[in-house]
Amino acid sequence: MTSRDDRQKDTAKAAETVAEKLAALDAAKYALGDAARPEAVAKRRAMEMATARERLDMLCDDDSFREIGGLVEPDRGHDLSRDLIAPADGAVTGTGLIDQKPVNILAQDFTVLGGSIGAVADAKCGRLVKFSRECGQPMVMLLEGGGHRIQDGMNAAHFAAASPVFRELATLSGWVPMVTAIMGQGFAGPTAYAALCDFVVMVRGQSTMGIAGPALVKAGTAGEITKEDLGGAQRQADQQGIADLAVDSEEECLQAIRTFLSYLPQNAGEAPPVVPCDDPVVRRDDALLELVPADSRRVYNMKKVIDAIADKDSVFELKPGYARNMITAFARLNGRPVGIFANQPMRKGGILDVPACEKAAHFIAMCDAFGLPLVSLIDIPGISIGPAAEDTGLGRRSGRLFFEMGIATVPLASVVLRKGYGGGYYAMGGGRAFDANIALAWPTAEICAMSIEGAVDVAYRKQYEAAADPQAKRAELIADIKAQTSSLDAASGFGIDDVIDPRDTRRILIETFANCPKRRTNPAPPRHRPISPI
Repeated sequence: MTSRDDRQKDTAKAAETVAEKLAALDAAKYALGDAARPEAVAKRRAMEMATARERLDMLCDDDSFREIGGLVEPDRGHDLSRDLIAPADGAVTGTGLIDQKPVNILAQDFTVLGGSIGAVADAKCGRLVKFSRECGQPMVMLLEGGGHRIQDGMNAAHFAAASPVFRELATLSGWVPMVTAIMGQGFAGPTAYAALCDFVVMVRGQSTMGIAGPALVKAGTAGEITKEDLGGAQRQADQQGIADLAVDSEEECLQAIRTFLSYLPQNAGEAPPVVPCDDPVVRRDDALLELVPADSRRVYNMKKVIDAIADKDSVFELKPGYARNMITAFARLNGRPVGIFANQPMRKGGILDVPACEKAAHFIAMCDAFGLPLVSLIDIPGISIGPAAEDTGLGRRSGRLFFEMGIATVPLASVVLRKGYGGGYYAMGGGRAFDANIALAWPTAEICAMSIEGAVDVAYRKQYEAAADPQAKRAELIADIKAQTSSLDAASGFGIDDVIDPRDTRRILIETFANCPKRRTNPAPPRHRPISPI
């Protein structure tokens, strides 16, 4: 029989064993942190860049990030990877709170094998996607590094199966918000991940994106190019629109993520978050009477109109540097998130070209997915024409905008501020084109099938050229037609619901969205899916 002393000795030994195991666990977790890798952290400091774990601390609410998979080891199952040392397999994964709401987050650790994604890190990413899908929580990726880890990928036994990560990410589309921040080098894999996300933000002078980096470009084409010229923010955000926003610092980058998510629900099954608002519903901004000139040949800044209508300081513009003839922005009306898309007369007269159509179409799809009502502010001379426009495939690619407008079911309000011409008027949802909940016009609006001057030149050229004074006759014809295109004429045929004082726009939009259903009736017949033109 075991004596009492023996039992006490066994208990003490067991306690000592547990203490040793806890100490070993603490040591293992300490080895993952920045404090255990001073040399790697010093290199980040020299580049004036934060570590993956510091970025997570900046993004999440205080002390809210809970890591999963931190103790994993890399796959060392073949010759190229036998001696790999890769804490957390180069990817920090887990769940944190952003404004008290849970979010699943992946942060590539560039200090571990250049942030390359190994087989185990890929599995960790897949688990986060599962959490997002099953729990209805946003997915955020803080990316910096290469794509697939070379030591793993050059072994066919490993690579042949391929990763299901892209299929998994696609299952999240339209269900939960997906965000990517490119925090540094982001060629290859990070760019591919970003392509499936709703919001992509870069840091100027620091972030790069692209299918392949300079080394592979040189190997494949013998051409030399710098990382910045190949995939910097100016190219990918401002020129190509691959990213939605470019900012000047990591802090701004992470704050942009928080701001973006603040307009959206956790998932498509929830309503967008309404916030308290002290901006009066009935506020009438007299500046609106002066912002839009009655002379359609004069330009103005549509952004000032949006600021005057929306709740104070609530506008968050997406792709501000790309396709600047089209404005796409989240805003709030009486605390309720809405999506505003608008022609910008200051850029190309606000005409629709391929970049503008694609920018608006993607934005409309995102707002429709997450239940944000749409506001279309229209001042459009039409859709771009001519050989240069045709070379861009505009005849097909503009169809994406018509398509997204046609399948969207969130509430829609259209307001014609000035020009509402031709196919562009249709594409922007003017009148009854897409069953808007309310179709409005300002007194300065003029609505017709095409540019008045162009219509006269096409239909009446022979008539005015035969006149004694051709230019006087042309001007007379233009004036006659212009007299029939006013907002009152549009209202007389019930093509629009009302002509309003511009100062009442805010109140009417708020009242409309407050009184209409969350979704318009979807007239589509039973089908598996619609087919986008692009």
